[in-house]
Amino acid sequence: MATAFDASQLSPATLAEALRALPPRAGALLRRRLARGETLEACAALYGVSQEAIATHLLREALALTARMGGQGREPVTVEEEAAWTRQLTAALGRQVAPVSPALAGTVALCQRLLTLGPEVEATLEALEREEARSPRSQREDTLRRWAVVLLLALASYLYWTRPPEPTQRPTRPPASAR
Repeated sequence: MATAFDASQLSPATLAEALRALPPRAGALLRRRLARGETLEACAALYGVSQEAIATHLLREALALTARMGGQGREPVTVEEEAAWTRQLTAALGRQVAPVSPALAGTVALCQRLLTLGPEVEATLEALEREEARSPRSQREDTLRRWAVVLLLALASYLYWTRPPEPTQRPTRPPASAR
């Protein structure tokens, strides 16, 4: 039998690596809402969607994070179940004790752990980003990107200055009635 998923054993470094491994939009939403502790209202305003929509996205991304971390869980089967899970997750993140579906318990525990360790996870993520920015690979990519921009500007300038001259006068056509 598989061991139960225990989110309380996850370290800030493990959570930070898991957030970085997610697709960029998913990681950004979870980071903003859980690691930084921003409210659901603030996240909805930032993304320009309703609170219900951002809560649904948060549920989906939290389920993906749980799966990546090795937690047991499943996707909601129906739209009604997804809406119920969204309400349960939102309530559980608002207060520590809230009834949740057994299928959602691991995801809620992981999200609460991320909320609890938020400042440490955020500090770890920032340190990893600084380290990556100083890496030779990142500096090489930045240099290549700059050269690509310079080459595009040079090509655009060349094409602009070597274009054929515009005709000074347009050929006159006889009026349509004269044809």
